[in-house]
Amino acid sequence: MKFFTNIGSTKVVIVLCLLIILFLYLVLHHRSELILFIVVIAGSPMLNLALKSFFQRARPDLHRLIEIGGYSFPSGHAMNAFTVYGILTFLLWRHIRTRTGRTMLILFSAFMIIMIGISRIYLGVHYPSDIIGGYMASGFWLTITIWLFQWYKDRQSKEVNSR
Repeated sequence: MKFFTNIGSTKVVIVLCLLIILFLYLVLHHRSELILFIVVIAGSPMLNLALKSFFQRARPDLHRLIEIGGYSFPSGHAMNAFTVYGILTFLLWRHIRTRTGRTMLILFSAFMIIMIGISRIYLGVHYPSDIIGGYMASGFWLTITIWLFQWYKDRQSKEVNSR
């Protein structure tokens, strides 16, 4: 469980995000997707900080296997996991043509998101509602940003076609 918690940590998420940014820019040459990725990844911790400051929920104090400070709700690890693997799935989906490849992408992302969340409960640093709240907040953030991205791309496409 410590392995999955470490995968969801800020340090690992930053390294993973930098690799994804390089891949989007250097390999796929997708500048608008790169901007979407950066906005999503940068906005998630800001939303998490705002929500933690608003709710100020204390962490569980029974059976804690690791020590950690700060507020509990919503889980930053759960939000990081849902945000990173959610946006990665969105961006990679159209590049994977086979049903098997897409299924593997979804299964891998879901597995990582769920295991990172469960690891936080197992280690005693979050309540289940913290994890669910993190998933919901991140899901809301992803939905809004992806919707705005799609709206922008559709508008841009209409402008090009009307010329």
